[in-house]
Amino acid sequence: MSRRQMEITPELMLRAYRIGLFPMAESRDARTLYWLDPEQRGVIPLEGFHLSRRLARRVRQAPYRITANHAFAAVIAECAAPRPSSTDSWINAEIRALFLALHGQGHAHSIEAWEGERLVGGLYGVSLGGAFFGESMFSRADDASKIALVHLVARLRLGGFTLLDAQFQTAHLAQFGTEEVPRALYKQMLAVAVETPARFIAEPDAALLAAEIEALRSTPSE
Repeated sequence: MSRRQMEITPELMLRAYRIGLFPMAESRDARTLYWLDPEQRGVIPLEGFHLSRRLARRVRQAPYRITANHAFAAVIAECAAPRPSSTDSWINAEIRALFLALHGQGHAHSIEAWEGERLVGGLYGVSLGGAFFGESMFSRADDASKIALVHLVARLRLGGFTLLDAQFQTAHLAQFGTEEVPRALYKQMLAVAVETPARFIAEPDAALLAAEIEALRSTPSE
């Protein structure tokens, strides 16, 4: 990792993502960002995504209303908010401002899960060519972030994406088939993905979306 030496702009962010770097802050109140380039990268397979029978049932039951790009600012604010597992966050004010700018340019997207009018889960990330860089997710209700992830994967598959970067492997993400990829191999995958034409589809045809989610069940994890 390296300390910031220059002002970070949305354009610099996109150049950094293109070569495999991403920024973080040490804490919510930190004034300095640093770049990360992990030796092992967490990658969620778009082909072979693991959707368990239990979660597939939950998705079919539709306990939440799912939208995309309807509440980006609220999603990133919730991702930065204190949670039982950690009261601090790597999302500081500058990170939020940069991602809001990227969202305004059409490069950053969110998936939201709603219970009535209450936002109960979601995630956000950056799209660049056929690569989607997942940044963070949150959940305030059972399975809300997991269902949001399923909807993200279905949209990415429909839109022609080839790479879903999760940054790091975690026990939570492992249930979806997340793999650790060595840096050199990841950058080979990334170089191909960012040059692949793709489109983030915020509001896909309902029948096509349902069929894509159903297709994810072909390789259940349990």
